[in-house]
Amino acid sequence: MEGSVSLGPAGRKRLMEVFRKHPDPQVRRRAHIVLLLADGRPWSLIEAMLYCSSRTIDRWRKRFEEGGAAALSDDRRGRHSTFAAWTVALVVGWVTQHVPRDFGFLRSRWTCECLAALLVNVAAIGVSRETVRRWLHREQLVWRRPRPVLGPQDPERQAIRKRLRGLLRELPRDEIAVFQDEVDINTNPKIGSMWMRRGQQAEVETPGTNEKRYLAGSLNWRTGELIVTEGLPGEGRNSILFLRHLEELRTRLRCYRRIHLICDNAIFHDCRAVHDYLAEHGDRIVIHFLPRYSPDLNPIERIWWHLHEEITRNHQCRDMDELLDLVFDWLEHRCPFEVERDAYLRCPAA
Repeated sequence: MEGSVSLGPAGRKRLMEVFRKHPDPQVRRRAHIVLLLADGRPWSLIEAMLYCSSRTIDRWRKRFEEGGAAALSDDRRGRHSTFAAWTVALVVGWVTQHVPRDFGFLRSRWTCECLAALLVNVAAIGVSRETVRRWLHREQLVWRRPRPVLGPQDPERQAIRKRLRGLLRELPRDEIAVFQDEVDINTNPKIGSMWMRRGQQAEVETPGTNEKRYLAGSLNWRTGELIVTEGLPGEGRNSILFLRHLEELRTRLRCYRRIHLICDNAIFHDCRAVHDYLAEHGDRIVIHFLPRYSPDLNPIERIWWHLHEEITRNHQCRDMDELLDLVFDWLEHRCPFEVERDAYLRCPAA
């Protein structure tokens, strides 16, 4: 027999909030059923509107009468799992605290099939991979790309950072500091996320052979001006490009008595050719090295990140000339850049 639901003003307001704002569409649908019942709608109309059965309507009517709006979030359905909670906890522990190689698997990542096989070997419990997948989802585990983090850290990091902070804080007006780094530009586009129709994967055309070009850049600490030296065709990321960039800095920044160049510890930044150059021009250029494994202390790295995000990912340029024109147009349009100074103006937490 069809039944309805009685709702007071407060109860209706609470149920409307669930219907409009709850993140789970199933819970919103249940709230919709109860609201239609409270409005006196016939069950046949509700079935036609929401594509549900009379059993579904009756189930959520009874649960709402028993527990109110909170009962609509109860997802009890089907028979109860025959597996104890310790079984699920065991699987979650494997995923979060171990790697497959710890158990003799020649794999670097866990799969549901691998976990199901391990359950059979360790606990003599046979389940399907889909059961394992449901367990992991229920425990709020998701399959997604991890975030890469740098493992090693220079033991001299804080001391070097302190020296650089002092250099930048006490920099005379007739001297300038620049942060230097190289970036690679490839005709083979970096692939990034983009909008596409569901079920239709977009395509990014790639050239048959990849052509690479390196750029050496220096970011002015005071003004945010970026000085870029373009690598020659076939020229690698090496001391030749670095020395040409130093020469361009001497020319472009000739109004300063001394240029303090802050760069990473790449081997070609500290080779014999560079030492010979500094022996001749050391009165104008002084090189300071960042701590090892510390790209976060080089503000120019953020500019290269934006360059790849906005220009080189999924690009459709036909050749290197077209791509470099696009890159330099972007650099000219964005310059001067905002220099991220937090790493040097704020003291690290104790």
